[in-house]
Amino acid sequence: MKIAFVVGEPSGDAIGADLIRALKARLGGDLELVGLAGEAMRAQGLQTLFDIDELSIMGVSAILARLPQLVRRVSQTAEAIVAARPDALVVIDSPTFSHRVARRVRAKLPQVPIVNYVPPTVWAWREGRAAKMRPYVDHAICVLPFEPAVMERLGGPPSTYVGHPLMKEPGLAAIMADGRPLGEKAAKSPPRLVVLPGSRRGEIDRLAGDFGATLGRLAELVPGVTAVLPTLPRHRERIEAEVAQWPVKPEVVFGAAAKWQAFAEADAALAASGTVSLELALARIPMALAYKLDPVAYQIRHLISAWTAAMPNFVVGHPLVPEHFHEFVRPEHLARRLARLLADTPERRAQLEGFDEIRRLMAVDRAPGEAAAEIVLDLVEKGRWAGRP
Repeated sequence: MKIAFVVGEPSGDAIGADLIRALKARLGGDLELVGLAGEAMRAQGLQTLFDIDELSIMGVSAILARLPQLVRRVSQTAEAIVAARPDALVVIDSPTFSHRVARRVRAKLPQVPIVNYVPPTVWAWREGRAAKMRPYVDHAICVLPFEPAVMERLGGPPSTYVGHPLMKEPGLAAIMADGRPLGEKAAKSPPRLVVLPGSRRGEIDRLAGDFGATLGRLAELVPGVTAVLPTLPRHRERIEAEVAQWPVKPEVVFGAAAKWQAFAEADAALAASGTVSLELALARIPMALAYKLDPVAYQIRHLISAWTAAMPNFVVGHPLVPEHFHEFVRPEHLARRLARLLADTPERRAQLEGFDEIRRLMAVDRAPGEAAAEIVLDLVEKGRWAGRP
């Protein structure tokens, strides 16, 4: 069996590797892999067409600046997959790139089933994308529990929630399984804040100054507070230069293991809005979120239809986690918010109760990769029964 994959960034690469492992468990050695892969998927035997790091971009401005390059890579990827004639195509996240490839493959190989693992966030903006997916996506594999209902309401492809890969991430799983009274640690002295200004350079550039000022003001409100800032090794130089200017300097740590250790010790968090907010919620760490769009995206912000940008709020269905955008990213306000979350207050207890509900809503009986593999293989078998190659 030959399966083609298209991923565009490290998070999708990890999901793809998990799916490949599950497919191998079902098929043994009868599996050939083609397409695009990151480090984790390459370790599973997929020789990537090119380095996906050049696709790991975020923000309208960045996409427009590199549009000619992206268009060339779309053509290259689609042509290679068409030439390989796979039994199925799995596109993972990165819809700006991966869906363009999927549409071209569907036009040339209409008999090949196409699966979209981690579909676009139609629940956040541009709802019309859901119905537009239906002609070229046979099934959407969702990682958030509310997404299948949204897809159905918007006329999207058939969808299944398989669980979020975070639920099986060893570092987070260890925190979730720990019997210590997470969330009640705020009584200890001194309290500990985890600071997360983003995983991309643009996010860091737009938020780091405000986060540093917030930490400085928080130290005045909560004497003795300590802070830790986990980041990726590739951002080391940028983060260390920024932190050197902060009035209160957090401990800067690097790598996944250090991040999960920081989470295990944290009482509250100040974070850039994104997937990390879901990580914090599952780890039961009360948080305040902030974000600033890039200049081009800010001009088209009216296209955003979602009532919230925080994933924990979407999952639980109400404004559980406070969000601060653009002119509302105010250090004095954020510091006062965090001071309340570092103490035993109604605000802190409300978030912790909501996080328990999120854990319940996201729980699944089997590993996400196993459930996703079953969906892919079922589509392949149906395609063969219908006369597909």
